[in-house]
Amino acid sequence: MSLKDIKLKIKSVDRTRKVTKAMEAVSAVKMRKSQQRAITGRPYANAAFSILERLSVSLKTVRHSLTEKREVKKVAVVVVTSDKGLCGVLNSAVLKSAQQLVTGYNLPDESVSIYAFGRKGAEYFDRRNYTILGKFENVSDEVSIADLAIVTADITRAFKAHEFDRVDVVYTNFKSTFEQQALSHTILPLSLESISEIVDGITPEKGKFAERAPVSAPASYTVEPSSEVVVDALIPKLVSVLFFHALLESKASEHSARMVAMKNASDKSRDLSKSLNRTFNKARQALITREVSEIVGGIEAMAS
Repeated sequence: MSLKDIKLKIKSVDRTRKVTKAMEAVSAVKMRKSQQRAITGRPYANAAFSILERLSVSLKTVRHSLTEKREVKKVAVVVVTSDKGLCGVLNSAVLKSAQQLVTGYNLPDESVSIYAFGRKGAEYFDRRNYTILGKFENVSDEVSIADLAIVTADITRAFKAHEFDRVDVVYTNFKSTFEQQALSHTILPLSLESISEIVDGITPEKGKFAERAPVSAPASYTVEPSSEVVVDALIPKLVSVLFFHALLESKASEHSARMVAMKNASDKSRDLSKSLNRTFNKARQALITREVSEIVGGIEAMAS
């Protein structure tokens, strides 16, 4: 490699490092905001769990279509990924978990329907000829309440109409800036066990959100106008809270993973730039030494 090629390579690496440093700074700002939203949104998932705990006794006497367990013949999977890449293995981990979940159903592909939040998930399942019932952008840092309401209404309606026998969500759970975990949970049929898994997964080991007060369910509730009407209005809202929680956790994980990936890229480009500079200096020194040797040899030849 000539000296000119090495200099061009160094300039290219330095320009790349400027871009990655800028993206790292932007992701750091977005990460702090999204982490705060995700962490402060976790009490809503805890509250949903507490409500279901209190209703657990009443649900035994009031059967609801969204809590009905039946033979699984058709399923829907809500996959939450990002629209953009450059976030390490975040999207690939979610897609791998989603593919394992779909394969584990042992159902034909036409019996599996996909709701995709994020372009990466939509493209993945579209290439594999799965039925995509909903595609939603996941570019904005704010969770789209309108898209969330559409998905919740469509899924609950389809489950009640026996178009689906099971609904799962696959997303990335935020644990820390350097740790995100791809998870899958069953949303419908709604059960105390599934929400308990979600809440246990988001409960930190320490901090103000660490402790979750135990809830003692009463024997039964007396409600107006009737238990059926109250439960029918309440359970779809619990489902919406669970989807909302998954979107918040995924967004916090995305920005955290992108910041770490861009920091690693900046560090690698800095190391590569140093290595190229050493190579350039060695090559230049070798060229100078060769030129000096040629001059000395020429002078000796003329003297002789």
